[in-house]
Amino acid sequence: MVGGPVARGVASRRGLPAAVLFDRDGTLVVDVPYNGDPAQVRLMPTARDAVDAVRAAGLPVGVVSNQSGVARGLLGRGQVEAVRRRVEELLGPFQVWAVCPHGPDDGCRCRKPAPGLVIAACERLGVPAARTAVIGDIGADMTAARAAGARGVLVPTPVTRPEEIEAADTVAPDLLTAVRLALGADPGGARRRPLEVEER
Repeated sequence: MVGGPVARGVASRRGLPAAVLFDRDGTLVVDVPYNGDPAQVRLMPTARDAVDAVRAAGLPVGVVSNQSGVARGLLGRGQVEAVRRRVEELLGPFQVWAVCPHGPDDGCRCRKPAPGLVIAACERLGVPAARTAVIGDIGADMTAARAAGARGVLVPTPVTRPEEIEAADTVAPDLLTAVRLALGADPGGARRRPLEVEER
């Protein structure tokens, strides 16, 4: 499911990505497994400041989210939509939402760590994946970004596995720092691989 207003022809300024895509659960909002209740939506630390910083830079923002609760019969699409509306009440509108409703055994091409959600969101925005930053909290987010040709920034939480942190190209201690890194700043407190390629 891909939705949201279309922003075509977004030009990337030197040093800035063309767009920033966020994972939802565990990144923008506290991860409540299979949550279909808008009342349980709570923002992660610095989420509002992070999203505002992307908008202040004049860049489109989007969400890429696995929602396998739909395939498992634990969520209805209406509940997913209700949670989306609540997130936007708290953080403002996103230009695109790319949501995979499939389960891990469905063999789809959209569910992260496959790159389909990232590619679909970039196509909807009219931006190249190679000029897009993807911010998430687990290895599947980083693998999807890498497979799409995008830049991934990992913001670990207690559920992030040590091997996922080690494998990530860029690791930030919080969401606002991740955005600052994506926007080309060097705020400190982050880890990058020495041979990281900044532009593709």
